[in-house]
Amino acid sequence: MKLSNFNYQLPNDKIAKVPADPRDTSKLLILNKYSGKIIDDHFYNLAEYLQPGDLLVRNNTKVIPARIFGTKETGGKVEILLTKKIAHSGATETWECITKPGLKPNQKIFFDSALPSGEKTHLVAQCLSTKSKLYTRIIEFNQMGPQFIETLEKIGITPLPPYIADTVNDSDAIRKKYQTIYAKYDGSAAAPTAGLHFTKELEQKLLAKGIQIAEVTLHVGLGTFLPVKNENILEHHMHSEWFEITQETADLINKTKAEGGKIICVGTTSARVLESVSLCKSDKCTIQAKNGETEIFMYPGYEYKIVDGLITNFHLPKSTLLMLVSAFVTAPNTDQNFITFLETSAGKAYKHAIKNNYRFYSFGDGMLII
Repeated sequence: MKLSNFNYQLPNDKIAKVPADPRDTSKLLILNKYSGKIIDDHFYNLAEYLQPGDLLVRNNTKVIPARIFGTKETGGKVEILLTKKIAHSGATETWECITKPGLKPNQKIFFDSALPSGEKTHLVAQCLSTKSKLYTRIIEFNQMGPQFIETLEKIGITPLPPYIADTVNDSDAIRKKYQTIYAKYDGSAAAPTAGLHFTKELEQKLLAKGIQIAEVTLHVGLGTFLPVKNENILEHHMHSEWFEITQETADLINKTKAEGGKIICVGTTSARVLESVSLCKSDKCTIQAKNGETEIFMYPGYEYKIVDGLITNFHLPKSTLLMLVSAFVTAPNTDQNFITFLETSAGKAYKHAIKNNYRFYSFGDGMLII
């Protein structure tokens, strides 16, 4: 299973720099994973390809301004990217972070200089330990909860992908666009981008047709966006990400499956949650309510147990997200054996999308695989 088998060539002019406006006017490619049939449409017509009794499952995580800049006691500048909250206790929160430059244990970082108005945040961070050679550090902050988020809103920057950040003029406006309309729980360093296409009007169309909507939470971090560097993908280590699926959502998923409805995941993060909490006995698989960490890595050969359909954007070459999609359209989930990504039905859909001027990556168009 080689990394080079998940490559494709994308012209730079196909990378979306701004989102569609309104959100649901983005294109939607519908792919039948069994036959390979492709249909071109728009996202506002999503309901036409689903049936009453189907269930959409989406990730309600909220992107935080996770990139912050501080100063060491020596006066040196430090950039910190918060990637995963580890713990909170008393008046502090502990996060796994990426720092530039790397920090030594017990070093402190101060953030009051980040506010040009002269207002004091009183935020102080201390490096507790190093975690790897990738500048990953465990850092404790002297604030927690709403106070910490309020401080981040004042001094932080939403960590946009570089192909978007390089074109940003209005950071406040782009921050709102890089957030789903149903985002609820603070904690992500990146958006679950398949959900960016949804509008209130589209939600009403779906509900009016009898299509249900449920939510899970997975705070997007290194497990989702860290690049794969090993040619043998089995050597890639997926960093854990925190998730939660409530009893109400688990019951609704199990009821839908029992009644013959399809489970359609909005985004790869939602799919990772459901597959992480699946329980199978004989030929019957169900979902259990749970919260915790997942390191699930889905690549060709993985058998999907819960997910029947997937709404997703067009992903970067050689990414774990592309591997997840490749698994969904190949054996044992279909009768097509995996050779390379471009030879799969999804790979052929990508080639079709490039030829027909679809927009790729975070602010790009969407694809429904059923």
